[in-house]
Amino acid sequence: MASYFGTDGIRGEVGIEPITADFFLKLGWAVGSVLSEKGKASVVIGKDTRVSGYLFESALEAGFLSAGVDVGLLGPMPTPAIAYLTQTYNATAGVVISASHNHFQDNGVKFFSAKGLKLNDDDQAKIEQKLTEPMISVSSDQIGKARRHEQPRGRYIEFCKSTFDRSAELSGLNIVIDCANGATYHIAEKVFSELGANITVINNSPDGVNINKDCGATDTQHLQQVVLETKADLGIAFDGDGDRLMMVDHNGELVDGDELVFIVAKAWQQQDRLTNNIVVGTKMTNLGMRHALKGVDIKFIEADVGDRHVMEEMKKHGAILGGEGSGHMICLDKTTSGDGIISALQVLEVLAKSQSSLSQLKHEMVKYPQVLINVKTQEKVDLANHQLLNQTIKTVESDLGDEGRVLIRASGTEPLIRVMVEAKDAQVTQQSAEKLADTLR
Repeated sequence: MASYFGTDGIRGEVGIEPITADFFLKLGWAVGSVLSEKGKASVVIGKDTRVSGYLFESALEAGFLSAGVDVGLLGPMPTPAIAYLTQTYNATAGVVISASHNHFQDNGVKFFSAKGLKLNDDDQAKIEQKLTEPMISVSSDQIGKARRHEQPRGRYIEFCKSTFDRSAELSGLNIVIDCANGATYHIAEKVFSELGANITVINNSPDGVNINKDCGATDTQHLQQVVLETKADLGIAFDGDGDRLMMVDHNGELVDGDELVFIVAKAWQQQDRLTNNIVVGTKMTNLGMRHALKGVDIKFIEADVGDRHVMEEMKKHGAILGGEGSGHMICLDKTTSGDGIISALQVLEVLAKSQSSLSQLKHEMVKYPQVLINVKTQEKVDLANHQLLNQTIKTVESDLGDEGRVLIRASGTEPLIRVMVEAKDAQVTQQSAEKLADTLR
């Protein structure tokens, strides 16, 4: 049986299987059929701003309707907004058409349960099983109905604002927001300006092909430049579907996901808000963050890479805060998924209450130099039994000792092997990563 689901839903290049209209048609039917096993079902569908979203929205809609599922169309909305609106509209599931931080040539789909959580492995297995069966439509009198929901944007804006403590004052704060020409383009400015901040917005003119192009959370150079030019207090960058967050301090320095999670974790601990005194990260979480958390007596739990795995560990250990260096931050006492806007509001609340700058809080944690090299592969690589690679790993790890670490893993969404090395010395880090990558090549 084909396996379509990766680390974060289904994703790939448009026009190449499985990212085709006929597959999305059948996928909508398969998901709808699984949902309908427990009775009449409904879904809401949102998308980011890439041009192929129109194509796949129509295909999924037709698939769901043919399975007897009612469809509510939300239009361009951030991924975390769909998690929230699935619950608001009392839908059986939420659907997001997005390739997240990838460029417009790619697209994909992710699903949320009725509770606003990513689908678990069992649900995904049921859907993949259904995809192997013939597509048979329900009878004409049972075909689902479709409607376009009114006011989803306003509902989500108000929800985001409700997660911010209004006693924390944002007036007088000058912020530059980079919307990555993505799904936050018509939302982010309103949230932050209505809470009192002075906002400058960049990359908020999507044209279907400029999503994530030289902007947003995956490329912050433009934001860093504008923050310095405008003498802003800080910058905020989202990715194309709004679930990632990167920030920039007033000096133009990047503040990544690990640093942002640490800033919030330390503040919440001091406020007795950090449930069970636990933070969840991943195998990619920087050594500097691990050491900094240990220094303030916060327990660190390591999950597999991907926000779905972070969420699983958070629920397992009763944690309310987790995240990844790539910018996913999950604040479970505020919402059910990684949300760039809500995460940014939590950081701003810490700044306002502590009367500290982002730069000051950033430097309370010292990151280890990290080098990540993506090695393209033509076929699946058996990492566990790659003898030469494993010998090289042992040599590198022996050289690094306790002051560094190695992580090699296959990408869950692309034909890549990711080689990551961290160490105190930047030159040693680079050389070690290149040695491992050359071995794979």
